[in-house]
Amino acid sequence: MARRALISVSDKTGVVEFARALSARGWELLSTGGTHKALADAGLPVTAVSDVTGFPEMLDGRVKTLHPAVHGGILARRESGHLGELAGQGFSTIDLVCVNLYPFRETVARGAPDPEVIENIDIGGPAMIRSAAKNHAGVLVLVDPADYALALQDEVSAADRRRLAAKAYRHTSEYDAAITAYLDGTSDELPTALPGHLSLDLTRAAQVRYGENPHQPGAIYRWGAARGPVIDAQVVAGKPMSFNNYADADAAWALCAALAEQEAQTGQVACVAVKHANPCGVALADDVKTAWERARDADTLSVFGGVVAVSAPVDLGTAQAMRGTFLEVLIAPEVTPEAAAWFAEKKPDLRVLVAAPARNVSVLDVRPLTGGFAVQERDARPWDDLCPETVTTREPTAQEWFDLRFAWAVVKYARSNAVVLARSGVTVGLGAGAVSRIWAAERAVANAGEAARGAVLASEAFFPFDDVVRLAASAGVTAILQPGGAKRDPEVIAACNDLGLSMVFTGSRHFRH
Repeated sequence: MARRALISVSDKTGVVEFARALSARGWELLSTGGTHKALADAGLPVTAVSDVTGFPEMLDGRVKTLHPAVHGGILARRESGHLGELAGQGFSTIDLVCVNLYPFRETVARGAPDPEVIENIDIGGPAMIRSAAKNHAGVLVLVDPADYALALQDEVSAADRRRLAAKAYRHTSEYDAAITAYLDGTSDELPTALPGHLSLDLTRAAQVRYGENPHQPGAIYRWGAARGPVIDAQVVAGKPMSFNNYADADAAWALCAALAEQEAQTGQVACVAVKHANPCGVALADDVKTAWERARDADTLSVFGGVVAVSAPVDLGTAQAMRGTFLEVLIAPEVTPEAAAWFAEKKPDLRVLVAAPARNVSVLDVRPLTGGFAVQERDARPWDDLCPETVTTREPTAQEWFDLRFAWAVVKYARSNAVVLARSGVTVGLGAGAVSRIWAAERAVANAGEAARGAVLASEAFFPFDDVVRLAASAGVTAILQPGGAKRDPEVIAACNDLGLSMVFTGSRHFRH
């Protein structure tokens, strides 16, 4: 008796060629709907599943494979008892199930209306995949076109059959997780993004040599159907990305993109240098080369071995301006062919990435705990959502307002406790990741040196004492931005007035642990 293959796929990549190869090896082909049409149009002998079941497709295609002739043929163990039962019903075995599912995640990602999304919840597909995976000892189950060649071998080992079954269950599990997330997010009973049960739909997107340290295995995973600027970036020059490269590049690009959006009306270019996930040099300028030079010069020591993101295309002149600085990663929205060729020749170890557009990105921020995760909505509050209030006698000047807004964007992306000093659209001093607020300020002031004179200061946390104010004033800082809300705010404001500083309260903090 000829072996039978049931083929019903949404992703038709390579399916006609695969079916043709099966047919040439004597397989009988069964199919449904659009796949049946594609195979028949290609001139292949293919039997409609409705001819096997004796029932036509029903309910606009919602019911077509849910029948004992299908599931009995898949689930029957290849032993006399089960085979006898099949024969008694006039059914035959199905020896290969090639199915991938309705494009549910893709439908959600393009913003389809709810009825269309619901219609793209596959029922028969997961049932066939799970049936075939359960009976993998006798049935090949294929959910990925990359595995078609394996199925064309004369013999498929038990180990490969088991691997394909595991892949099949993973496929349906991820699909169900995506459906769960969608329904949780759209239910009238769940107005929050933090439901009682949260499924993380993760698929490995990239392999890396190791994690943060060589003794730690590591990999990069995609969340659902999301596309990210770093995960999906095009590498145009340099070595493969490491685990730490991904983390630092993502941090650099997030701040760079935020600054670019904030300064969209001015047309200024942002450049962000990051070291160990903290900004170490950030600048705005009228062109990308100048932005890079200003960010580099903000902290030439820390930028060495760092990761850099820029918000404008990198041309040959900008590339050549990076000649004397060792960098791990450069990420930009575009890199000219001449610049990419120069990097490949002159800086072969530098990973040069062209950022991909973000799409379908979750609003959730998920961090690991022992035995679980801490989950919150991402801190995406923009400056324009604030109502900054000048609380001192002296109002900030126009330049101070510009620099305060710039520093507030930077301090959001620095680890707490964090203090940022900025002047003329450049960071001149940063203190990040300190266990004490005053230590963070002392580090930022020491980092700035003489450049602190005429600078502004932004803190992601409020001031319970006036110590930071007095330190800032002694260094020559002229204006301060902080959340406000401490018990001693009147004392802090009074200190600013006595010292001639301007202070602005945002009413919002930016803790980043």
